[in-house]
Amino acid sequence: MRYTEKAFDRAEFELRQRQDKANEEHQRRLDEIAQKAPEIYRMHSEAIRLNYALLGNIGKGKSSADISKKIAEIKEKNISLRHTMHEMLKACGYPEDYLQMHYQCEICSDSGYHDGVRCECMKSLLKKYTTEEINANCSIELHDFADFRAEYYSDMPVNGEIPRVKMQTIFENCKNYATRFEPHTSSLIFFGKTGLGKTFLSSCIAKELISQGWNVVYGSMLKLMRQVEDERFHRAEGDTMSVMLEADLLILDDLGSEFQTQFTDSVLYELINERINERRPTLISTNLTVNEVGKKYNDRIVSRITGCFRPFFFAGSDVRLVKLRNGII
Repeated sequence: MRYTEKAFDRAEFELRQRQDKANEEHQRRLDEIAQKAPEIYRMHSEAIRLNYALLGNIGKGKSSADISKKIAEIKEKNISLRHTMHEMLKACGYPEDYLQMHYQCEICSDSGYHDGVRCECMKSLLKKYTTEEINANCSIELHDFADFRAEYYSDMPVNGEIPRVKMQTIFENCKNYATRFEPHTSSLIFFGKTGLGKTFLSSCIAKELISQGWNVVYGSMLKLMRQVEDERFHRAEGDTMSVMLEADLLILDDLGSEFQTQFTDSVLYELINERINERRPTLISTNLTVNEVGKKYNDRIVSRITGCFRPFFFAGSDVRLVKLRNGII
């Protein structure tokens, strides 16, 4: 995956902060032991001296019996010293590793690299900051489930259904989806006219999952397709396509609003198909009807959407107009 220079800068800055914090905390523990248990501190200093002595003998590069014997003696003394020190720490109420450095990532010591290869912690930060860059360019405002108001929907039957009851049910389904989210949960598609709350509930799901630590990419089809196209043809840096493919949840808002071309259809199919194959959920919202989706997109896309997405059909009147009539906005 390609990452932007900004993502690298932010990841490296974060790792430096983690190292600084680890060093500060380590020094604080050393100072504490030096004051409260000076004998343990003396043993710790001696253990460090023995480590340097060991390295010095190894660094001589000689294979004589005397050198080997000296190294063995230092190792044995170091092991004995550390064992005694650990027992004394526990006797004083401290964990035996209290004087060791504690990094957030013990594999790379918060450096971002291990054996010359990018560590998983570095990859995770790069993915996080790249996702934030993509989401920052999105015009969708995130909302809380607590902001949902069923009273904006009519309680009068329409075609045998009561919009308020139906929307309350959809709301509960969305809330449960977010609170019980798992990596391989189902994909959803929201159908309904403009202003019925599709984007609102999508954003509620996004906000809840982000607060739980999930990697969520969200945005309008128009902007995301434009960004992928700009990157594909080297008009912009980044790898939005890979980020969308690897997100824990991808939210594609307003399907059908994009300037449709053979390229955008190809990207859409790749996104949907690859994420289905990898069992990664996707949430799509659209103002189109099921029939309109069938007419607008090719059979491969329609087949994947109708066969692998759980549909929700939104009902009611444009909430924005309802608020306007009631002087709420």
